[in-house]
Amino acid sequence: MGQQETVATSLADTVREGIGAALAQVDADLARRYPGDPGTRQPVHTVYVPGDAFAADTVRSWGDQALAALDAHAPDADALAAVLGIPDALAAEVHDRVRAKLTREPIEDLRIDFEDGYGPRPDAEEDAAAARAAALVAAAYETGTAAPYMGIRMKCMEAAVRDRGIRTLDIFLTGLMEAGGLPDGLVLTLPKVTYAEQVTAMVRLLEAFEKARGLESGRIGFEIQIETTQSILGADGRATVARMIEAAEGRATSLHYGTFDYSASCGVSAAHQSLDHPVADHAKAVMQVAAAGTGVRLSDGSTNVLPVGPAERVHEAWRLHHRLVSRSLARAYYQGWDMHPAHLPTRYAAVYAFYRGGLEQAAARLAAYVAKAGGDVMDEPATAKALSGYLLRGLDCGAVDAAEVARLTGLTCADLDALAGRRAVAEA
Repeated sequence: MGQQETVATSLADTVREGIGAALAQVDADLARRYPGDPGTRQPVHTVYVPGDAFAADTVRSWGDQALAALDAHAPDADALAAVLGIPDALAAEVHDRVRAKLTREPIEDLRIDFEDGYGPRPDAEEDAAAARAAALVAAAYETGTAAPYMGIRMKCMEAAVRDRGIRTLDIFLTGLMEAGGLPDGLVLTLPKVTYAEQVTAMVRLLEAFEKARGLESGRIGFEIQIETTQSILGADGRATVARMIEAAEGRATSLHYGTFDYSASCGVSAAHQSLDHPVADHAKAVMQVAAAGTGVRLSDGSTNVLPVGPAERVHEAWRLHHRLVSRSLARAYYQGWDMHPAHLPTRYAAVYAFYRGGLEQAAARLAAYVAKAGGDVMDEPATAKALSGYLLRGLDCGAVDAAEVARLTGLTCADLDALAGRRAVAEA
């Protein structure tokens, strides 16, 4: 080893050490608040089914109805391309993959709804429905017929329905525990949050359940539904959603935008309530910035225009849904709500066209970045992270295959995880 060249400096080591000591708390705070991507799969959608309508065959039934709609209104690649405007070069692959997805895994995330989709019921009726939901979910995971993610949306923490919501959640979680334990894919949704203190109350509630059942602290997470103006901007002028993420104490898994409640709270008339209204874009931009780097995912809302009736009406609804989903994907909202089985073909068509359409370009840019080969685009580490995340999301949902990504990039899934900054699942 050669002798290291000595260079001149002016600052004593104590200066550097002093700055390090002064910023130690900031370093710890950054690590705590912004841990990065959790390293797990994010579903491309959430399907809501009322508590009294959920059944053992719901997942398969939705898949069968979606396939029937596809066969009736876009039976081949040319028909799908003509309806949705998918480029001819992608149409066959997208159509084939959509059909395979609807056959294999039609729903990625299912929420059994005990809030707006269920409404007020006699206590005995909701008690029975919550216990039944737990038994059906446990059986679905046991038999392998469950969606990858499943859970309930309880009633909110407002005074009028708070006790009912807490009881329903208790019955559901207790039922799962009695049936063998909480499934890995469990997801809970807390709706109509207005104050960060309501999030804190949810944390205390889950802590109490974990203690009562001998579970590890922090085992149960939950989604925060953003559907009130107060959840975006508080009376003090602060971004409430950022306070809610902090109040969740690491338990918040995602933020879900509620299209119609939020639009209505802003005074938007029913005919103009949509995912692409300016009030929606503002709310979702605030959510996006608040969640960035925290590991909390984002989900867009839904359209209430259903693809039912004659072919012309179905095609019109499909074009709207496909456009809205594609728009959300371009704006980094990789998940949304679907309200009807016939929404599934256009959900997956939009998602698969998004990932397949950019596959070769993203793979080439990432391969050039790793090889430091240059090219016509000079990418930085942040862009390489985004390119890797794009490919991983495509892999997760079935839009692309690991073999073709490896062929195009020369990278393994572990390589992509490292470049994307995903934490190892075991550490998540």
